[in-house]
Amino acid sequence: MRIDLDEWCIRSFVAGDAEAIVQHANNRRISINLRDRFPYPYTRADAEAFLNLAWAQQPESDFAIASPSGVIGGIGFHRQTDVYRLSAEIGYWVGEPFWGRGIATRAVRAFGDWVFATTPLVRLYAHVFDWNPASARVLEKAGFTLEGRMRRSVIKDGKIIDQLVYGRVRP
Repeated sequence: MRIDLDEWCIRSFVAGDAEAIVQHANNRRISINLRDRFPYPYTRADAEAFLNLAWAQQPESDFAIASPSGVIGGIGFHRQTDVYRLSAEIGYWVGEPFWGRGIATRAVRAFGDWVFATTPLVRLYAHVFDWNPASARVLEKAGFTLEGRMRRSVIKDGKIIDQLVYGRVRP
């Protein structure tokens, strides 16, 4: 898969991406805003294990956000099951040197459009830790709506915090 967006793109992961993933993912300011399964420190072994999982997905659901020089972040969706089978959770991250450039917003918007165009899904949603207003703003600018607050619903870094739920539905 490939979605071209000016000077960067969303694409399938390829051999050779591990080094760039480690370069940008090994950052506490990124990991603090993601689930614990996104490790810190983020090692070469972590990147290789992630790439092996991404390459084994059927259908593919995790992708690179990349510049011409390599991976600068990641984006993906995880389909739900049972009565939630027409919904998927979206997740994303961008390396700190690329923050504040609108890359995450454009990626989330374009990726959501692609998901709705290529799958039968009718709803995408994201959970945002209460302390991460920048991610909430990305979602809002990408067409997601704040649906609610889940009070004291997660524990991260030893703190029990709220998370915000954002959703976007197929037009």
